[in-house]
Amino acid sequence: MKITYPIKNPHCLTREQTLATLQSDVVSGLASSEARKRNRDFGLNVYQTQKQKSAWKMILEQFQSPVVYLLISGAVVSLYFKSYIEALAILVVILVNACIGFIMEWQARNSMKALKEMDKSLSRVIRDGKTAEISSEQLCPGDILVLEAGDIISGDGRLMEVNQLQCDESSLTGESLPSVKDPAELAEKTPLGDQFNMVFKGSSVMNGTGKAIITGIAQNTQLGTITSLVESSKETKTPLDKKLNKLSKNLIWIMLVMTIIFAATGFIQGKEWHEILETSIALAVAAFPEGLPIVSTVALAYGMLLMAKKNAIVKKLSSVETLGSTNVILTDKTGTLTENKIYVESFAFPDETLEVRIEKNVLKFVNGEIEKNQGNFEKLKLAGALCNNATIDAKGKTKGDPIEIALIQLANASETHIEALKKGYKRIAEQVFSSETKVMGTLDESAKGRFTAAKGSVEHLLKMCKQIQRNEEISTLSKEDRKNILAISEKMAASGLRVIAFAFKEEKKINKETFMEDLVYIGMIGFLDPPRSDIKGAITTCREAGIRIVMITGDHPLTALNIARKTGLVDEEEKNVITGQDLPEGKISAEWKKKILSTAVFARTTPKQKLEIAEVYQNSGNIVAMTGDGVNDAPALKKADVGIAMGQRGTQVAKETASIILKNDSFASIAKAVSYGREIFQNIQKFVVYLISCNLSEILIVTALGFLAPASTLLALQILFLNMITDVFPALALGVGSGDKTVMKRPPRNPKDDIINKKDWLFITLYALAMTAAVVLAVIYGKRFMGADDRIANNIAFVTLAFAQLFHVFNMASKDSRLLINEITKNKFIWLALLICTGLLILVYVIPQTRSVLGLVILSPEQWYLCLLSSLIPLIIFQVYRLFLKLFSQT
Repeated sequence: MKITYPIKNPHCLTREQTLATLQSDVVSGLASSEARKRNRDFGLNVYQTQKQKSAWKMILEQFQSPVVYLLISGAVVSLYFKSYIEALAILVVILVNACIGFIMEWQARNSMKALKEMDKSLSRVIRDGKTAEISSEQLCPGDILVLEAGDIISGDGRLMEVNQLQCDESSLTGESLPSVKDPAELAEKTPLGDQFNMVFKGSSVMNGTGKAIITGIAQNTQLGTITSLVESSKETKTPLDKKLNKLSKNLIWIMLVMTIIFAATGFIQGKEWHEILETSIALAVAAFPEGLPIVSTVALAYGMLLMAKKNAIVKKLSSVETLGSTNVILTDKTGTLTENKIYVESFAFPDETLEVRIEKNVLKFVNGEIEKNQGNFEKLKLAGALCNNATIDAKGKTKGDPIEIALIQLANASETHIEALKKGYKRIAEQVFSSETKVMGTLDESAKGRFTAAKGSVEHLLKMCKQIQRNEEISTLSKEDRKNILAISEKMAASGLRVIAFAFKEEKKINKETFMEDLVYIGMIGFLDPPRSDIKGAITTCREAGIRIVMITGDHPLTALNIARKTGLVDEEEKNVITGQDLPEGKISAEWKKKILSTAVFARTTPKQKLEIAEVYQNSGNIVAMTGDGVNDAPALKKADVGIAMGQRGTQVAKETASIILKNDSFASIAKAVSYGREIFQNIQKFVVYLISCNLSEILIVTALGFLAPASTLLALQILFLNMITDVFPALALGVGSGDKTVMKRPPRNPKDDIINKKDWLFITLYALAMTAAVVLAVIYGKRFMGADDRIANNIAFVTLAFAQLFHVFNMASKDSRLLINEITKNKFIWLALLICTGLLILVYVIPQTRSVLGLVILSPEQWYLCLLSSLIPLIIFQVYRLFLKLFSQT
């Protein structure tokens, strides 16, 4: 008889219903033969990891852009006209660019491999009435999974039996505290974080034991559902890709218009079609800055290396710039904003509540002193040490329940080591914590007598107390005391704290059967997964930079709001939190979009809802970065413009999906990475303006000389030489220069703005006109006053333009900078680039073969003077303009 699988909402079923549906038994489990059959019917329990790009695909992706398509077209045309050297030069450009991009992405992939943890897990199940250890791949629906502390759970399961069972589900739900399990059935719409009768694949057992019947394997688990979301969510094309593609298309249109105008005019003038075609090819080569792909790739690769030094592994080059244009960061809470460790946050003694923090293993009181409550404090530490099952290994590592680990840390931080507190006490009885009693207690014996230590739920522990301690005095616990204690605990819980009450009893003889009766109430401790120490400063930096920070977590709304307030993400009065249950299912209305965009804290969200929130922000025109470390963050990490995963605590799924990985898990590294991204974009703007103005000048020169001195116009190979040598090196120097250090004091640029705005285009045109005028004047002067023939005039145009473009790099200084001392003149790479380019120009003149290939001849000293003086004209014009502009602004 075939079983019903997969099961919908198994948390709604009773234990008996679940066993009947899956035809299994808690005592005997499945027969081995039946398990093998189910493996055949339902498949193995194998999580499908995201498929890695092949090396070939990574190589092919380097060629997929309009920039490369245009260059390939130019190479094909050059081959058609048997201009083999030109074709080879263009192909070299394409290959160099592809190699740089491929190498950088391949290195990032190797970094990812170093982060991976390859593990083949085992599971204990009941088969044929015996407990057997099997490969987790062989787990099947209906298997009875045996759980113990330390186990990694390999499938989703409905709990059948529990004994103090607690599971860490933070990577799946965002909850900092372990989930305390209870096998009772739940309502259908119970959120994932509150499904206490279930265990989930990928989570781990922190404490206790239990048995669960497997209700889901592989893709039919919560982990599998998230995997499907990751695979179905499409990666967004980066803003830089879009802008460079748009720029390329604009350049193509400029080239086509200029070529058509020149060709039409040539035919009207009766020129030879071969001459017109040659000049048209020269125009096509001149129109596009062949160095742009290389320079932009190197600039991004440089940013990638800078970020790697600051603990950020960048998997995709364009993510460097995209992070710089980010104006919204959607961040997870647990492990990203917080430590992902439980610490003592406050003490609530009978008459006073004290906030505390532990810094460098020293306990500090924030809002008062302990003197008035010293007696309660000492008893509380002792009770916390004795009523504690956490262990410390030989290396000093603690294992166990996070609350109990926090109590050990409290003792050690208050100058009383845990071992010193426990010395002389021997445990003789224990009442284990259960979902029914919600209290744990221990009975210890010492030379002084016997000591009961108890901790647990405030409401439940108060029922066991008859007295209350105030410093050194013990009195009857009155109704008023009980009322006040409960009111304080509710207030603490409302601020997002996990509240635990403590009590004791100390007598010469205490009966083992009744040691949990007639206890003395000591006080309460509020526990919290605290914010990371550097988070507040990082959030302030991002806010000053105009970046909106939004928390999206699967944790409790009160806890989320508390952390948001402590980190400065929202102000102290903020109460607005949207939970997953509040969010509408299906299509999000315009009204709900407004609510989402105006909310800074989202809690109890599912992975699908995280994805939808990211989409709302993106569809509203924002550039979105998403940070996270859990499995539940993976779909949104992929959907965001930039996905940022935590390298230390991040799950494998999160790290595979993200485009940037923080090796130190610090949110502060994101702020630094954003700063680098902005500086790099400024550099990209500078070298794009530089390159386009140089190329536009070439278009104008070819067109102008085509009309005025057709035989003296620049050759296609000469233009290609200029584009690849004298343009590229200064542009590279601009790309790797030090950017403006005040970028994080300004809001992010509008993501809809192009790389080059209207003002930039105006200056590009003016720069190009100035260089064109300088070259045309030099050619006319050479022909009229020096008797230069067509070939000499061509060389005068070539040399004048080469040096005019080299000097033009100094025009790229920011308008507010000084004339002689600025970011350009202080950039050592600029001077190195000028030295290299000048050396290469001299070299091609010295070597006869290169001189012949480029159509060059030896110029006289007078002709060299003419070229050099003419090449200074554009620089002088714009430096004088800047000087007048500065003087005018000061008056």
